[in-house]
Amino acid sequence: MPRHPIYPFTALVGQNEMKEVLLLNVVNPSIGGVLIRGEKGTAKSTAVRSLGELLPSRDVVKGCPFHCNWDAPDHFCSYCQETIASGGSLERETIPMRVVELPLSATEDRVAGTLDISYAISTGRKRFEPGILAEANGNILYVDEVNLLDDHLVDLLLDAAAMGMNFVEREGVSFSHPAKFILIGTMNPEEGDLRPQLLDRFGLVVDVHGERDPVNRVEVIKRRVQFESDPEGFLNDFQTPQEEMKRRLIDARERMAKARVNSDILEAAVEISLHLGVDGHRADLTLVKAAMAWAALSGRDDATTDDVLKVARMALPHRMRRQPFEESKLDIRELDKWLRERFSR
Repeated sequence: MPRHPIYPFTALVGQNEMKEVLLLNVVNPSIGGVLIRGEKGTAKSTAVRSLGELLPSRDVVKGCPFHCNWDAPDHFCSYCQETIASGGSLERETIPMRVVELPLSATEDRVAGTLDISYAISTGRKRFEPGILAEANGNILYVDEVNLLDDHLVDLLLDAAAMGMNFVEREGVSFSHPAKFILIGTMNPEEGDLRPQLLDRFGLVVDVHGERDPVNRVEVIKRRVQFESDPEGFLNDFQTPQEEMKRRLIDARERMAKARVNSDILEAAVEISLHLGVDGHRADLTLVKAAMAWAALSGRDDATTDDVLKVARMALPHRMRRQPFEESKLDIRELDKWLRERFSR
């Protein structure tokens, strides 16, 4: 079956902040994912799906249904651990990361996976049918219209995201496997809010709007028409920018792996959170990780307070205290002025 053409990430017009938060999570998956909020027709889903064409490759255990990370043996699934314990050997293979979509209609068994209880009782061995969380391990888990997801599936995602593992138990029989994924959600605020517990789980949040600049708006339509009329030719036109972006991401991930946290950005992150009255420590940690990823994506080894300020508008508004029905707003100019005065020593 021929592969359906995917609109190139580098062909997206405008929406720079949305593209930045997606790239930052690829550079540093531990940031905690991203929520993209915006009106319909603002390229939210297109951006996420097109990101899949830029994702790097990764080393996994060959033949493992959960694609266990070869470099993290302490987090191997039960199958891989049993193979090692019985004296068997594992092989490595390289596969690309990809975007795994979670449909709103998915059942709990389809998401978490299922255990064959009768097989376990009759043989004394576990047989597990992997679900979406197994597919998502080491990949991006994308939930469109995440605000409409059933509460029990939200809880399931929260548990897996928090632990990096998926636990399934039926009739006293349990099974676990790694479930480390980058959670990306998109939503239209007009269709309802997101549960606060899930909102706080997203490392970064960005609000997108339709293009208001006439020139950019014309370019959006022009490119879309060209893509639909001649997908192959359009993809060829953006082959070079796509390859350059891939190289940029690979370089940034290598820089990120060697990066060290410096005291300046630690102090800046903490001071900003305290200044804005943000509860908990998740915001501080996200600020530091995102600032380091931004520096790496910019081709620099060390992050600065300017990088912390850059990512603050993405990491803080959804965590700031607010009254019911009050919109969270972040005055970046006031924060910039205060931050520079605070650290001008």
